[in-house]
Amino acid sequence: MFRKTSGSILCPTCGRLTNANAPVCLVCGRRNPGMWGFAGPLGRLFRRRSFTDVVTVVCIVLYVASLVVDPRAALSPRGIFDAFSPGVEALFNLGAAGSIPWSLGRWWTVVTAIYLHGGLLHIIFNILWIRQLGPAVEEIYGPSRLVSIFTVAGAVGFVASNVLGHPFTIGASGSIFGLLGAIVAFGQKRGGTFGSMILRQYGQWALILFIFGFFMPGVNNVAHAGGFVGGFAMGFVLSLAEVRAERGVDYLLAAVCIGVTVIGFALSIWSAFVG
Repeated sequence: MFRKTSGSILCPTCGRLTNANAPVCLVCGRRNPGMWGFAGPLGRLFRRRSFTDVVTVVCIVLYVASLVVDPRAALSPRGIFDAFSPGVEALFNLGAAGSIPWSLGRWWTVVTAIYLHGGLLHIIFNILWIRQLGPAVEEIYGPSRLVSIFTVAGAVGFVASNVLGHPFTIGASGSIFGLLGAIVAFGQKRGGTFGSMILRQYGQWALILFIFGFFMPGVNNVAHAGGFVGGFAMGFVLSLAEVRAERGVDYLLAAVCIGVTVIGFALSIWSAFVG
């Protein structure tokens, strides 16, 4: 069974054995350590699955799907940066963000747009950065906190972009800047020589990428800045893995992020093909 509501479990906070249905952990005093039967399964899920690999696969699958929906647009590039670019209608139906979808009540697009990309170079560039930064953030904060940082940062970036009137936008770059922001937050929290080195190195990367965005066509620098701020804030709010192991609230927050994303894609598909 997925849920475990009886017998012994490991407390999500202290890692000691306690009862699944106990009102408080007998060792550390945490309330409801069994999390209504979901503590163990959620912990195993985030320890066994690489979120970086999942994001990579989802981005590639959705990119291919966006090309299949409108192959004519993919085969009609206007330049090198538009090679194999999905059509606007296909991206809109799959969950692109922007002030236009936002004005139509498509609130979920601030998370679904993270996984959509506008061209071959776009998705290659973003996946390379995700695979570079994702494992680093996972090691620093933990796997479930990585899920939360990636999702919240991307959503914050798109909210900022929507508010400032960007009509149509997609891509994981806001989340990527969020990963950079979380690592910068780690450097500042850690302090000392090592912390200063991390802060300087990743801060420089973020600055260079942000400046580089002004010289590239179609880059949403507002989403980049918003994503960095969101990731930096999450990095300060969440505990470091070396300070405190992930616990129930971290698993729940990650599960909520995943759940909202899945619901968002379901709503996009429903709106496009059923509603």
